[in-house]
Amino acid sequence: MKNSYSDKELLQIFNAGENPDYAFGLIVKRYQENLYWHIRKIVISHEDANDVIQETFIKAWNNLGNFRGDSKLFTWLFRIATNEALSHLKRSKRKTWIPFIDLENKLENTLKGDNYFDGDETQLKFQKAILKLPEKQRLVFNMKYFDEMKYDEIAEILDTSVGALKASYHHAVKKIKEYLIND
Repeated sequence: MKNSYSDKELLQIFNAGENPDYAFGLIVKRYQENLYWHIRKIVISHEDANDVIQETFIKAWNNLGNFRGDSKLFTWLFRIATNEALSHLKRSKRKTWIPFIDLENKLENTLKGDNYFDGDETQLKFQKAILKLPEKQRLVFNMKYFDEMKYDEIAEILDTSVGALKASYHHAVKKIKEYLIND
């Protein structure tokens, strides 16, 4: 079998039932790294990101047969990953009964103590500034700035309008600049 299938072909192979494991394995291989880094920017911790990506692919496996193709496979997977990452944060917050500001501090401390973070002081300050953003602005900023997604893709993933995203991104950039200048 060739290994450069389009998403549409992979979905056809998966749905035909002849070799769903193979098709899903290729989907995982194609999107795993991008999804991992997307999730990691939300949950910060490497271990948490690994847990969330597993949950993402389990949910994708369980629901791929129902995927209608109204959106791109890429945006569908990113929506699942985003929802799973946010659910993970909410569960963490509920488990430890911490308010949002303390969750922000917990994520910041996780970032500081992260053995996998190899950035310099400036990059650490930039990441801290991003963590200070409200959840939606942080998501939009990460998707636009780091993942280089188009506004229409982000709108589909977050189920919101392009105009709202542009405003969120603008406010996020402004807040990050203020933090970097004043901190």
